[in-house]
Amino acid sequence: MSARKDLPGRLLRLLSLLQSRREWSGRELAERLGVTDRTVRRDVERLRSLDYPVTGTTGLAGGYRLAAGKNVPPLLLDDDEAVAVAVGLAGAAGSGVSGLQDSSMSALAKLEQVLPARLRPSVAAVGAAEVITRYGIPEVDAAGLAVLAACCRDREIVAFSYSGRRGASSDRRVEPHRLVTIHGQWYLLAYDPDRADWRTFRVDRISRIAPTRHHFSARELPAADAASYLLESFAAASYRHTAVMRVQLPAEVVRDSFFGTIPGTIEPATGSSGEVASVVRLSTEAPALLIQYVAGIAALGAEYTLEASPEAAGLIRDVGLNLARAASDAE
Repeated sequence: MSARKDLPGRLLRLLSLLQSRREWSGRELAERLGVTDRTVRRDVERLRSLDYPVTGTTGLAGGYRLAAGKNVPPLLLDDDEAVAVAVGLAGAAGSGVSGLQDSSMSALAKLEQVLPARLRPSVAAVGAAEVITRYGIPEVDAAGLAVLAACCRDREIVAFSYSGRRGASSDRRVEPHRLVTIHGQWYLLAYDPDRADWRTFRVDRISRIAPTRHHFSARELPAADAASYLLESFAAASYRHTAVMRVQLPAEVVRDSFFGTIPGTIEPATGSSGEVASVVRLSTEAPALLIQYVAGIAALGAEYTLEASPEAAGLIRDVGLNLARAASDAE
């Protein structure tokens, strides 16, 4: 394709590059666009003639910068960037922060409207994900997340490789139901026909995603919604580090002491003298998370007993000794 025929697309790519970084040298832009420095200068003049505020910068090599101006250029995003923005907006929409949810959903709707037709389904599908109890922004591959989201929306069977928490890898072919993010991770809830049961997959452990073009009829989820199913599954699961605490406080008091959910269950109980108490069962893969909640419950100031697996008990004891030593040194 000649440089002249490629001009419209090249101008858009140039504008996109200028939006992506504060300053570019002419040589860098020429290399990115596959043209000469002279062509870059001509294209910059064309943008200026369209009232885009491209300014020259001083220095040894000189360069270009897109300055602030009254004529705002269109926001240009590549495919991965568009899906990444949708992921962030979907997370903000489910953050529970007053005023942020509606604004995020509004922004997501506007983003979908102005994107190219090829990207709208992916962005809409990501926007339909359920978001609860966010601890920072989960790190996932935006393109892979978009494929999974589209398969959930279209009820399309998807195949992928999955690495379990113990490192074993397996090939899966599932009926995807919904994407959910909780405790700082994205999860895919799906029905696995080979195992005749519902399964939960951490998205960061999914690779080699391949839509199959085969569709399925939706199954009835054994819970009110996907988020509830995940929370119930996590609460009932047993992980490497486990502890059980009997606390001389009502279950609702203990539950209200934490923001969001806990990695386990809190059940009402009766104390040895008939007083109201609660039993807290904690189970996590991460020792730091277990210690965090044990310490949080201990800090409530009520009497409690603690039972833990030998490894978890050792971790809790070591942390307690270190804290006591640090507090003694601070006196």
